[in-house]
Amino acid sequence: MAKSGRGMIIEDVDGNTFYDFAAGIAVCATGHSHPKVAEAIKKQADKLVHMSGTDFYYTEQVELAQKLAEITPGDFDKKVFFCNSGAESVECGLKLARWYTKRVKMFAFLGAFHGRTMGALSLTASKATQKERFAPFVPEVIHVPYAYCYRCKFGQVYGECNFECVQYIEYYLEKLAPPSDVAALFAEPIQGEGGYIIPPPEYFKKLKKLCEEHNILLVDDEVQAGFGRTGKMFAIEHFGVTPDIVCMAKGIASGMPLGACVASSEIMSWPPGAHASTFGGNPVSCAASLATIELLQGGLVENAAKVGKFMLDRLAELQETYEIIGDVRGKGLMVAAEFVKDRKTKEPAKKEVEKVMWDAWRNGVLILPCGKNAIRFIPPLIVTEEQAGFALDVFEETLKNL
Repeated sequence: MAKSGRGMIIEDVDGNTFYDFAAGIAVCATGHSHPKVAEAIKKQADKLVHMSGTDFYYTEQVELAQKLAEITPGDFDKKVFFCNSGAESVECGLKLARWYTKRVKMFAFLGAFHGRTMGALSLTASKATQKERFAPFVPEVIHVPYAYCYRCKFGQVYGECNFECVQYIEYYLEKLAPPSDVAALFAEPIQGEGGYIIPPPEYFKKLKKLCEEHNILLVDDEVQAGFGRTGKMFAIEHFGVTPDIVCMAKGIASGMPLGACVASSEIMSWPPGAHASTFGGNPVSCAASLATIELLQGGLVENAAKVGKFMLDRLAELQETYEIIGDVRGKGLMVAAEFVKDRKTKEPAKKEVEKVMWDAWRNGVLILPCGKNAIRFIPPLIVTEEQAGFALDVFEETLKNL
């Protein structure tokens, strides 16, 4: 049970301390209780705690909207809708796509996690347990395989394939989903809960081209991968495309509840009352976000890239030694090691993942699983190479104990 946190360290109610390589599930971008963020929160709380942005503007909301419009991909006029979480930002993106295109169908990916509210859950395809006994869902959502090259659903090998994963979507549009009925394609640039799956460099350019050919919106879910985590402010920047709608939350405000949906002024042209949130864009959360972004732009994004490379290189070395590590992947501080019982069959080693996670916890490092059989490392962006090295030393000891 957590009691307090400072920087990279979490202390529990018994006085035990841990290096936090989970970051509140990628939320605490600047670490726990960063002095600048805490000061911004205190200062704002003394001035104005709530004034619903649905009805009245306030300085912090306007300043943050301007900043988000500035840093999100795309050189065009933008509008920002504020909410409280990643699921709410995805709900906004879903409704906005339908409203703007006047179409109903949506494409999403197997392995994707977009949230647990009904619209977001309808797009989610990460674990069956997340959907059990909650049907019926929002209709007309089509799930297709993601570009998971380590476990290609089409039996292909990257570099020798014809991107059958993209051709499959084209085939679906030809046979079952008339493009004139499809509003949007929702995608995480790096699948989070699905296993930290990173597609090939060309993948999103091919998806964007396909979307443009059929006037389908590309909705970029940056909830887990955004705000510097991958060594760029937004993960989609690694792939050289501009999405039509960007959904964000988690690291946006260093732990304060906040989400946002950003789109061009043309797309987000719905009338007042079409969508709203009483608490979305709370003044205290906006103040925390402005302080967070200042810290990210002040060097933390670059640190994520540097320390992330250090971690990936070290994990690649461990992969050579320990047969249980079938694949290592990541960008910046969004890093994962996938466990297998046999490298040839790639049979998932799920129980071993759970044992490593708990053993690491007992030895002072908090890590989390993802996908069916992977361990993810998502520390705050303030992490040093020395701290990362300690966490990986502990990780290696857990591997020796398997």
